[in-house]
Amino acid sequence: MSASRVLVAEDDRVARDLLCEILRGEGYEVEAVDDGAGAIERAQAGEGRYDLVVSDVRMERSGGFDVLEAFTTKAPGTPVILITAFGDVSGAMEAIQRGAYDYVSKPFNIEELRLTVGRALERRRLVAEQKAAPSEGKPALQDIVGKSPVMLEVYKLVARVAGSTATVLVEGESGTGKELVARAIHTHSPRVAAPFLPVNCTALTESLLESELFGHARGAFTGAIATKRGLFEAASGGTLFLDEIGDMGPKMQAQLLRTLQDGEVRPVGGSESIRVDVRLVCATNKNLEEEVKSGRFREDLYFRINVVTVHLPPLRERRDDIPSLVAHFLNKLARRERRETAGLSPEALKLLSAYDWPGNVRELENAIERAVAVAKGVILPSDLPPEVSGRVAPSAGSGGGPAPDDGIIADRPTLGELERRYIQLVLGESGGNKKKAAEKLGIDRRTLYRALERSGDDEDAAADDDEDR
Repeated sequence: MSASRVLVAEDDRVARDLLCEILRGEGYEVEAVDDGAGAIERAQAGEGRYDLVVSDVRMERSGGFDVLEAFTTKAPGTPVILITAFGDVSGAMEAIQRGAYDYVSKPFNIEELRLTVGRALERRRLVAEQKAAPSEGKPALQDIVGKSPVMLEVYKLVARVAGSTATVLVEGESGTGKELVARAIHTHSPRVAAPFLPVNCTALTESLLESELFGHARGAFTGAIATKRGLFEAASGGTLFLDEIGDMGPKMQAQLLRTLQDGEVRPVGGSESIRVDVRLVCATNKNLEEEVKSGRFREDLYFRINVVTVHLPPLRERRDDIPSLVAHFLNKLARRERRETAGLSPEALKLLSAYDWPGNVRELENAIERAVAVAKGVILPSDLPPEVSGRVAPSAGSGGGPAPDDGIIADRPTLGELERRYIQLVLGESGGNKKKAAEKLGIDRRTLYRALERSGDDEDAAADDDEDR
């Protein structure tokens, strides 16, 4: 495997030589230029010449942001790390917003630089692997994704019932994709050219649901200033999807049963019935058999809508489908945002596959969208929601801010290791300023330096003493 190629742009000779020495010591092939203009010229070669660019922000001939723009335009797959003046928070924010992979403050910490460069190159490698991986074929039925045995049974049942006019009841927990199954039944049926109209029975009061489904005549009630066609009539020839039918009230249950028996609807306040031809697909996250036994759902309506039952298993019972679902959502987001598909690290996929997903597929999709929004090209465990990654989430009384320890005790470290992590956390909050960090910790700087020396986090505390003054 060939060494990674790194371009260094730095007009200060001492800093440039030091950067090259550090990077070559890590085994990278390094090419150096003494200004931004030279780096911009090399960006013209496009993708593939360099695996990483490390550039100072302030240089006499074209600055780091010019270098960043050149590589973003000509070689967008090449990550750029910018070196900024110490404590220049606004410059750091601008660097990230304009597409830099990360930034390192001057005077830079050698270990921090090594880690940042290593992470950038690892992301690039993962992105390249993601692009090279063979893409999955088009899902068999609309956006329903999965190859597990239970999902294959769902596919087969949907395929068999799609061509009939039988009423279908789709059962499953919230977020399992019941509407997708209903749409797939419609799409693969002879009714595909006619409308597919969904309605959420939970979202409407009984009177509004009655008007929505059956329509109303002008003057039927206050506010009915015009005749309105109901969804049964609008969907005639097509499919009507009643989501969460288990929440439908007794009056509406009776009217729906009459419509299914007669094939006719009568608008609210109307005097004449209207003939309709509608394929009905219903869905529920409730156990309707239990609802019937308790008297909350009509038994005759249950038998009428339960001609064919499709059961959608929760995501925790088909974990083998999680990688396929994740790939599907990443591609979907890339199409929507008109950008390259984000990569996914093996560690992140492992966490995604291990989580129980109480919100099922819908929760997984939201988690992926959140991760793509915060990730830098490749999704890492730290980009996932706290409940998935295992990081400590903000407490109810924290005002929505970050967790006070950000997960530093999650793996139950020793007291020595806990001290080291806490000091690093406070140092980070202090922008690396040891004087401020010592004040926050309630100790003097010499005590802080000794603690850093003990942990091996600061090999030259005396040199840093001048930096804080």
